[in-house]
Amino acid sequence: MKKWSEAFQVASVYVGTIVGAGFATGREIVEFFTRFGFLGTIAIFLAGILFIVMGSKIMLVAIEIKAKSFEQLNEYLFGRRLALIMNIFLMVMLTGVCAVMLSGSEALFTEQLGLPSRTGLIFTIILTLFVMASGVKGLFAVNALVVPMMVIFNFLVMLSVLKLGSGSIPLLLFSDVDRGGEAVLSAFSYAAFNLALAQAVLVPMAAEIKDRTAVKLGGVIGGLLLTVILLSSHVSLGTLPDPAGYEIPMAVIVKKAAGALYYLYILIIYGEIFTSLIGNLYGLERQIRGYVPIHSFWIHICIFLVVYLVSLVKYGTLLELLYPLFGYISIGFLILLLIRPIKAR
Repeated sequence: MKKWSEAFQVASVYVGTIVGAGFATGREIVEFFTRFGFLGTIAIFLAGILFIVMGSKIMLVAIEIKAKSFEQLNEYLFGRRLALIMNIFLMVMLTGVCAVMLSGSEALFTEQLGLPSRTGLIFTIILTLFVMASGVKGLFAVNALVVPMMVIFNFLVMLSVLKLGSGSIPLLLFSDVDRGGEAVLSAFSYAAFNLALAQAVLVPMAAEIKDRTAVKLGGVIGGLLLTVILLSSHVSLGTLPDPAGYEIPMAVIVKKAAGALYYLYILIIYGEIFTSLIGNLYGLERQIRGYVPIHSFWIHICIFLVVYLVSLVKYGTLLELLYPLFGYISIGFLILLLIRPIKAR
């Protein structure tokens, strides 16, 4: 019974780490899957298999080599010299993702709540600094609350869309066969990007639990949940004539199909943005602190100055530029993780 309890905790944190602004708002799913139509559905299953297999392997390798941080895991995968480059790259990715989260919060407040520009951004920065000053002990608890709500809401929205009979979901029935290779590459880059970032949380969590069965089961459950959320969102997004034309397409779907749930869903989206921002900021701060021994508050301020400048770019543009780029580069991480044995040297 204890193993199942630990497994569900692992799964919750795993899903919560990956389900961020782009995922929850639907923009990320459109960019990597829905724009490919039926081929996008196949790509989701491929990405789901990678999440199940490789998420578990990250944690199993971490236990075997007794890694307590993603630096040690990267050193095992890449060697000492290349690991330094990968760690710097991961810090850049974390900064970019923080910028996407911050830009996403602004888009949420402006596009969906009709508030003045920069309101969401300023509010989120202040709230994040306040929470980080008091620690991040509530991060796992928030994930345990938000993730089940995300799963339930996605299903409710999908059922509402199908009940309304929004056509035959034409976007999901047809595909350009010539884009099959692009869809497969998109699935690999999406999984690689998210797994490369998730290691910052999965590695220390596995080191703390130390139970191979629990982390392996947690990886499987988490991967399955991610696949289910992806598929349900993909089906809903396929009902929009031009899903790429919206900054937050899932919110548009919810407003049309389940208006009564709209503001609660907006709250859930913000919860995902906020928890992802805190998690990435924490990982970035812990990494920088190893090189610059100053108080965490000043590190957070410096990070936010950089992140703020990057977040000035439009949210949708950031997703289109940064996520695919990070995904393609992260494929190297995924390939080495695939070929490396689960055995300490």
